[in-house]
Amino acid sequence: MYNPTFEHSVKKYRDFYNMKPGAPIYMTEFGFYSMERWVREGHMKKDTPWTEMREMWGWDHGVRFGLSNLGWVTAGFNPLFEVKVIESVGEDWEHVQDEVGRITKCFKDRRNGFMPEYVDHPVKDMRTWEELCKWRMDPTTPSRVAEQDKYIEWALHNREQKGQLIIANCVGGYMYLRSLMGPVELLYYTYDQPELIHDCMRTWFTLADTFYARAQKAGVNIDEVFFGEDICYNHGLLISPDMVREFLFPYYQQLIGNIRSRQPDKTQPVKFQLDTDGWCEPAIPLYDELGLDFMSPFEVASNCDVVRIGQQYPNLLMTGGFDKRILAKGKDAIDREVDRILPAMQKRGGYYPTSDHGVPEEVSFENYCHFRKRLLEFA
Repeated sequence: MYNPTFEHSVKKYRDFYNMKPGAPIYMTEFGFYSMERWVREGHMKKDTPWTEMREMWGWDHGVRFGLSNLGWVTAGFNPLFEVKVIESVGEDWEHVQDEVGRITKCFKDRRNGFMPEYVDHPVKDMRTWEELCKWRMDPTTPSRVAEQDKYIEWALHNREQKGQLIIANCVGGYMYLRSLMGPVELLYYTYDQPELIHDCMRTWFTLADTFYARAQKAGVNIDEVFFGEDICYNHGLLISPDMVREFLFPYYQQLIGNIRSRQPDKTQPVKFQLDTDGWCEPAIPLYDELGLDFMSPFEVASNCDVVRIGQQYPNLLMTGGFDKRILAKGKDAIDREVDRILPAMQKRGGYYPTSDHGVPEEVSFENYCHFRKRLLEFA
């Protein structure tokens, strides 16, 4: 079984960052929705630790440390909203206020593990923004600062002692605005209340820039800025390129520019990664206006083919791109896709494979083990 040292895993990831052609490919996974099935069938224990799965499937060590405190798919509020039931809806449903103030329709007694229906969002105008949300993004809130201090301490330790890469993780502007207003309302507000959108984005920028400035002043060198954006669906962008340039890019450009100018080690480059589901190809040339270096996870059901896109954009770092549906089809289908993707992308460099989202419940444990065994041929 492949069992690399931590140092070897770091080297492999650095080779990926440097797009070294033919280099051994870094091994990891995106995530899982299949664990309950595998536990039920006796293949795994409940709450199997990541380290045990790494040894089971031959993954590399985790070499990325997330400098995180700014939201993931929602606004980085502190304090969060109270999670509470608003009302019952028939026998099976209830309306629940979630931690960022959205009203969601959920199954009674089961709020996790499925996509809820979003009934309402907290921000409707400048008044609701200021009264309900803006103050929750104050960068000087003592509990926020205390938590960020821990992240800064961990980042310094993990870089010095382990050589980990430090990733400035942040909810992207589109995902952030969508969590505040809702995807449809956001589009209307860009026309009807543009100053509201800009005030939300100025607040997003101030929160992020304040945190990263403190980290860099303490000596943290940042390897990558990562935006969780999800700005695409299966037919392309969810918001027009002109809106992206008007409402997102000025703040992105300033944040990335500030991070690069403040690097303690001036020779240390800062890469820029965008994470989006859906058909992402229209986003690549758009975000390349900001110097896009890295994209994930290339959802195959939305017509993303990492081999084709990798040829079209030879300098783009890529991860993901293995069709989760094929993992459920069987070993022959898995073999065909491994043999189509891995040799070509290893020769290119700058790619490592994962499922194009969490491994779904339809994937058998046997199929998944076969998938990991085949990938180890390129490790």
